[in-house]
Amino acid sequence: MDAWNQSHQNEFTFKGFSSLGHYQSSLFWVFLIVYMITLSGNLMIFSTICIDLHLHEMPMYFFLANLSLLDICSTSTITPQMLANLWTQINTISRNGCLAQLFFFAMCTATETILLTLMAYDRYVAVCHPLRYMTILNPRVCKIIAISSWASGILNSLLHTMMTARLSFCGSRDIQHYFCEVPALLQLSCSDTFANNVVLFVISMYLGLGPCVCIIASYARIFSAVMKIDSSVGRSKAFSTFSSHLTVVVLFYGTSLFIYVHPFFSSSQGTDMVGSVIYTIITPMINPMIYCFRNKEVKKALRKVMQKKHSFRAPVHK
Repeated sequence: MDAWNQSHQNEFTFKGFSSLGHYQSSLFWVFLIVYMITLSGNLMIFSTICIDLHLHEMPMYFFLANLSLLDICSTSTITPQMLANLWTQINTISRNGCLAQLFFFAMCTATETILLTLMAYDRYVAVCHPLRYMTILNPRVCKIIAISSWASGILNSLLHTMMTARLSFCGSRDIQHYFCEVPALLQLSCSDTFANNVVLFVISMYLGLGPCVCIIASYARIFSAVMKIDSSVGRSKAFSTFSSHLTVVVLFYGTSLFIYVHPFFSSSQGTDMVGSVIYTIITPMINPMIYCFRNKEVKKALRKVMQKKHSFRAPVHK
């Protein structure tokens, strides 16, 4: 009995989809298909950019490759565990597993926030200073920017994970969600969480509000520059250079703001769950589709890669 109690104390139980009952098995297949599409789409974008040497010359695609890698990491942090829970309907996760999930999710979210901000700056330089674009964002600067984004995300997640690991959980261990995140665990803790909440608030402002303001400022300058172009063809061409990134930004910040701002005005667990699913599972699937459909260079590179694969596989007739 003591061994069972100790084992139980080292586990958390996800309650996110438990109310769906037998519908969980149907949801398993839906999320499995979404996960496979997400992996294949982002791997396709990432591998295409790595293979096509022409895309290496443009900083935008270097950042896009990092974004695809981030989407693969973020969805793989949550979805496999969620699929296992839906399939077995044993919705438990160990304490260490929960902390690991928290670490990687916080890292991916923070890194993607910074990366999208830097991609907005990339679009600003491309539109407002096209002649200096390759000079300002040279390969060395791009590598430093990418490394800084990942390093900032890792530091953010290390801080949250270490502070959460020190908390005690002596009451309910039912997480009203389908994955481990900081706010959900703070609600369950019987320790003093004042320091954790302060750190969470400060970092959320720094990594949430700060990048959002920078992105808005960048696009304000971009739209101002585009509206000064005389011809409609020129404006359309300029718009095509940043429309993909703008769509991804609106989708990312729109869903994330809905999740974290909506509870302050009304509390509906079902609505919050739908928002979280869109934010953590659907958005990583949609991102490569947006860049494929709205970016001519990516579509052209994908066609070249597919043609090479086809010619490589085609049998040789003597």
